[in-house]
Amino acid sequence: MADGNRAVVFANPQDMQVENLDFPKLEMPDGAKAPHGVILKIVATNICGSDLHIYRGSFPVPQGMVMGHEMTGQVVELGSDVTFLKEGDLVSVPFNVACGRCRNCRARRTEICETTNPDVACAAYGFNLGNWQGGQAEYLFVPYADFQLLRFPDKDQAMEKIRDLALLSDILPTAFHGLMEAGAKPGSTVYIAGAGPVGRCGAAAARLLGASCIIVGDYHKDRLDLMKQNGCETIDLNEDVPLTDQIEAILGEPMVDCAVDYVGSEAHGIGREAGDMDPAHAINQVMDATRPGGATGIIGVYGPDPLAESKAEQEGTFPLDFGKAWIKSPRISGGQAPIMHYNRELMMAILWDRMPYLSDMLNTKIISLDDAPDAYATFDKGASDKFIIDPHGLIPA
Repeated sequence: MADGNRAVVFANPQDMQVENLDFPKLEMPDGAKAPHGVILKIVATNICGSDLHIYRGSFPVPQGMVMGHEMTGQVVELGSDVTFLKEGDLVSVPFNVACGRCRNCRARRTEICETTNPDVACAAYGFNLGNWQGGQAEYLFVPYADFQLLRFPDKDQAMEKIRDLALLSDILPTAFHGLMEAGAKPGSTVYIAGAGPVGRCGAAAARLLGASCIIVGDYHKDRLDLMKQNGCETIDLNEDVPLTDQIEAILGEPMVDCAVDYVGSEAHGIGREAGDMDPAHAINQVMDATRPGGATGIIGVYGPDPLAESKAEQEGTFPLDFGKAWIKSPRISGGQAPIMHYNRELMMAILWDRMPYLSDMLNTKIISLDDAPDAYATFDKGASDKFIIDPHGLIPA
């Protein structure tokens, strides 16, 4: 067993550091013993777009918090109450910390567990939601392991597809959830706001669901080029043309069946206003782009943002164009994704090669733990890579 635990920690906005910490214990954040938990040796731990909210200072967290909520690992220590796992198992960790026992968890609503955060019904690793330390580290403690962890059936097969399976902890199920909330199905036309890693997972998931025309909007040309190469239509939001006009130029009509906001409150305007931060732009954009009777998924992160320009937006109140949308009888759903609602089925889709294009669309790049601080800075500039940290050098080239 290792003596310590090297990890990426938050020092200050735009300042991530790799530090040497103590090896994790089978203990809850309040110090209570956790015989239901395990310790994982991390195999893959990703940098997520949500981590950039913390990196930029939009989502305040305490100094010294271990970053990361997208983890895949190998079981190296088990609590005495763990029954269905064994040492050596390779598992995916849902980013929602969930007990499996409360009313919401029993209804498969693990994104709003009632017990794992004393302040609000929502807990997550590495996100100042319940004081759970993150997994951009060599080792991680996971509670309620029998309930939470998704075990891969065959370790060797899983390691061959680890770049794709590493996406199961968050962004692939999150992207899929957005499409489910938007009612996507075979033949649907879909608009995806944002070609970051989650938006690209959304495009891949839309293909899996059999969507017809998949349109992706973004400001970064390299991201849009990646989408074009993988069969999507694209909209450059730097163009000073209304979004619905650009959709009509592609589809022959100005609205889609389903639209998903994968951006959140760090959105910007369109065209000549593309350089201006507009926290409500993405959500208003997808409401505008959805046809009457269609549905919209709001998956991007919204909440109080100390960097926003107005006092209302700093407090988490945003100006929504709901009056214009209301007449269309919209269905609008938002919030975090219940990862466990989707991860097993998506795992099987990956293992049986139903998403062979996933790594190409995500543009995954394997880095070391020491490379992580620089990768944060690169990702913050809009790079098209999806960074996967390999703390122990276990992922094949």
